Amino acid sequence: MATSFLLSNPLLQSPQFPKSNSLLPKQFSKNRTPTYSIKPVFLNNPSKTAFSNTPSTHLLLSPGNWRPLISLAVGNKSEEAEFLVGEDSAEFDLSKQKISSWIYFTGILGTVLIVLNVAWIDNSTGFGKDFISAVSSISDSHEVVMLTLTLIFALVHSGLASLRDTGEKIIGERAYRVLFAGISLPLAVSTVVYFINHRYDGVQLWQLQSVPWIHQLLWLSNFISFFFLYPSTFNLLEVAAVDKPKVHLWETGIMRITRHPQMVGQVIWCLAHTIWIGNSVAMAASVGLIGHHLFGVWNGDRRLAIRYGEAFELVKNRTSVIPVAAILDGRQKLPKDYYKEFIRLPYLTITALTLGVYFAHPLMQAASFGLHW
Repeated sequence: MATSFLLSNPLLQSPQFPKSNSLLPKQFSKNRTPTYSIKPVFLNNPSKTAFSNTPSTHLLLSPGNWRPLISLAVGNKSEEAEFLVGEDSAEFDLSKQKISSWIYFTGILGTVLIVLNVAWIDNSTGFGKDFISAVSSISDSHEVVMLTLTLIFALVHSGLASLRDTGEKIIGERAYRVLFAGISLPLAVSTVVYFINHRYDGVQLWQLQSVPWIHQLLWLSNFISFFFLYPSTFNLLEVAAVDKPKVHLWETGIMRITRHPQMVGQVIWCLAHTIWIGNSVAMAASVGLIGHHLFGVWNGDRRLAIRYGEAFELVKNRTSVIPVAAILDGRQKLPKDYYKEFIRLPYLTITALTLGVYFAHPLMQAASFGLHW
């Protein structure tokens, strides 16, 4: 994918760079050491370029609908420049929020929950029980059914994600998001409820629940796993299609630790629950979920490479799939105030919700048993 550059640097002869094999212009090639410190700035209106009153250079990258503005403030200390070509993850500016958008979101969420309950969850009106019965008819083994449910969800979820570009061109971004959620969400609910209802029905492989501190250790692991949520999950207005859904190239926050945080979080969650439950059903669920997310690592990189081209290659080169690997080998340099990328409303909300779910967990389990799936 071709990447265009628009610079407001008076040293350049033209605001438009010609196409080349390198994402960076000659002034910022790797064989030179410019004296710049890098700070990302993102525009509300990507079609307009912001100019600063202080000596700086502004770089606007625009592959597709992605146009972050990079501000390079001139410094006195010679250091290697690092261009943040991706977006700032988990950013939430209250001043930019529209009350009307969140009213729409609340209405859409309520409607979705009502439709999901009537059309899928409620045993008297929905198809969820019939779906589980159909899948269960293939085997008397809860392990086989668990793996089959996970496989069905994985095929649908990853398949629709892979067809996203084509689907959005045909029916639009919002309509495709509704289609994606309308198919994926019921399958996810069925898989989760089946796991909860049958998590103790398998063959017991080990029993560690009586080991001192094991519960606290595994609960802490489960708590940490939710901080590895993929940053796009925080864009609730896009998830609900109130705002136009986009494919984002994130680069800050949790992405500095791992380029695939959702996979890492899922692995941590699966290991914690498998160690605690210790039976074959938990093992089957973990194998299916981890396998699905490992495939997502390859598929996600493939889709981002197609959409963002050289910009994604830059992000890929300074991030890693294995947590902190890029930091340890020096490809990722954490800012001194890195902790500030986590002191944001989305992560504070995760903390509050995780603590809330911890106390509501028995009630959630009781409710799931009432479905008799």
